[in-house]
Amino acid sequence: MSRHPHPAPPVTAKVSDKISDALDRFLHVEALSGIVLLVAACIALGWANSTWADSYQGFWHAPLTFGAGAWMVTQPLHFWINDGLMAIFFLVVGLEIRRELHEGALASLRQAALPVAAALGGVLVPAIIFIAINSDPATRQGWAVPTATDIAFALGVLALLGKRIPATVRVLLLAIAIIDDIAAILIIALFYSGGIKLTGLAIVALGIVMVWCWQRLGIRSALAYLPPAFVVWLGLLYAGLHPTLAGVVLGLLTPVRPMQGRENPLARASHALQELMQRTDRRAHAAHEMMHPLKELQRAQLEMLPPVVRVQAVLHPWVAYGVMPLFALANAGVSLSGVGIDGSGESAGLMVMAGVTLGLVIGKPVGIVLVSLLMVKLGVCRLPEGLTWRGVLTVGCLAGIGFTMSIFISTLAFDDPALLAAAKLAVLIASTTAAVIGLIVGLSAFDDPRPRSSTRETCHCRTL
Repeated sequence: MSRHPHPAPPVTAKVSDKISDALDRFLHVEALSGIVLLVAACIALGWANSTWADSYQGFWHAPLTFGAGAWMVTQPLHFWINDGLMAIFFLVVGLEIRRELHEGALASLRQAALPVAAALGGVLVPAIIFIAINSDPATRQGWAVPTATDIAFALGVLALLGKRIPATVRVLLLAIAIIDDIAAILIIALFYSGGIKLTGLAIVALGIVMVWCWQRLGIRSALAYLPPAFVVWLGLLYAGLHPTLAGVVLGLLTPVRPMQGRENPLARASHALQELMQRTDRRAHAAHEMMHPLKELQRAQLEMLPPVVRVQAVLHPWVAYGVMPLFALANAGVSLSGVGIDGSGESAGLMVMAGVTLGLVIGKPVGIVLVSLLMVKLGVCRLPEGLTWRGVLTVGCLAGIGFTMSIFISTLAFDDPALLAAAKLAVLIASTTAAVIGLIVGLSAFDDPRPRSSTRETCHCRTL
């Protein structure tokens, strides 16, 4: 008995699949996320210095209300982005730290020795440069602004160098950026938070206990973790700590091993596929009959991957192409007339600009290279196989791309609008300069792996 052949998919479905695949590849290209972030910053800078400058400030400081009934909270849009959405950014940072501590460059003391030493040098030297330039206590509050590294932007610029860059260079840059983030998180918690209220910490503890209970119960739905996440965020806000640290806390609590059920996930997937094939081979089958095997396949998929991997994969495109560009739009709009660019600014703003710029562009590579060299000479650690000092210098230059984290810290460090504007503008200038220097150093330090002769022959054959 002949079976009815399955109808060919329409042309629109094929086109839709190709567009979907291309979009998925686009969203996971590291260089593009950095470009999108830079474009957003340029738009904000242009908007804040155009004839519509007043609308820039008015838009981001417009009140926005969330809640229902008696539970209503009204805050400016700027607050919901910096204190709300940025918690998702810090969640991704926490997930990355969790993975690196489990199976990455920070998994063992031997592996972590070099990046930890290099990162500490990259934090201390920029801070020292900033403090040396800024003797005024009002401007010294920004000492931590040039200590941070933007992971997405730095890796995006490194990706522009292509296959000429050894994998060890990328691993070192990623490890240093993650340790920088850990240092930035500790700095925010210790130096840029108000007086800590114990009641708020009790609320945070309640949220953590809720997360732990959910995990023990085997709950896998991401929606189920939103209430305890909100409890942790609210507790940190009430405690006087910056609420975005809730993302880091939740990221570090995320399991690094698959949450398996009673049945092996591979066996569950195999049984579901067999059932699906049997029901599909029937001449007539109802659509609802396919629901059970499809649900089993979905459950098997959830059980195969660790939650830390699944959550990070889901959030990465939203953070890279949503949260971070939106943060840049809301915070990178600096009026040049407010920082002395037009000749009317005070020396304090110029000192802040000098400290941030020199700290990121000079302090970062000097601190990373010198401390790494010192640790290797002392025998505390050694360069991984395939990593040269030119690679370390390239990493040091790219680590000077502060951008997102540096701008975020500057919003916490300065209450004075003029000093805040000076710090933000310096971060933009220094990050762009560090990116250009990093590209130049990387291009000169590493040769293109493709042979020139074969490239010519390939081009010649194509022309024929």
